[in-house]
Amino acid sequence: MITQEVFDFLKELKENNTREWFTSHKKTYEQVKKTVEAFITQLIEGIHTFDSEIVGITYKDCMFRINRDVRFSNDKSPYKNNFGGFVAKGGRNAMNSGYYLHIEPEGSFIGGGIYMPPADRLKLIRNEIYFNADEFKKIINDKDFINYFKEIWDDAKLKNAPKDFPKDFADIDLLKFKNYTVIHKLEDKQLLSPDLFNYTIDAFKAMYPLNHFLNRGLSNM
Repeated sequence: MITQEVFDFLKELKENNTREWFTSHKKTYEQVKKTVEAFITQLIEGIHTFDSEIVGITYKDCMFRINRDVRFSNDKSPYKNNFGGFVAKGGRNAMNSGYYLHIEPEGSFIGGGIYMPPADRLKLIRNEIYFNADEFKKIINDKDFINYFKEIWDDAKLKNAPKDFPKDFADIDLLKFKNYTVIHKLEDKQLLSPDLFNYTIDAFKAMYPLNHFLNRGLSNM
């Protein structure tokens, strides 16, 4: 489970986001990081029970570094104020659809799908939806799916039909997404609950048909 110590560290880091503070609290960071690593390991094992493609990876393949890439950002804070793990076939850098857990005080969530895929992979996903629209709609309208995720996250969406697809396609709106990502927000008390693992696995099970569909399209690379 995720402990209060993890939250306390992230809260303090947000207030003291400097290399000097982080260095002086490196021992605490290593301790809480091990807690998160253990939980991600548990999630990998749990996901494998219903998604056979989640195999041969460890927490090292899934967890994101806490260091920020500040080269192109106005915010020069050197560290993220969160822990994140993306469990997917081949790990977080394989550009497959997968399962994500975001740990951040007052900002935690369960998520998944695929975020900002490159153009060639995005087109494969759109093709899969175009030729199997009824199947895709059945997945995203399933009651278990909607119980957690409601809808595709549309922070980036085209106004017009994407290139190479007919404008009069009945389900053209389903092809306008740039991300095929879903999010379920969590309250802090849920993150710290002993039931977090079971709750997260249940949400990921509801997400599995979406990931399976998206990865099937990506398998045509």
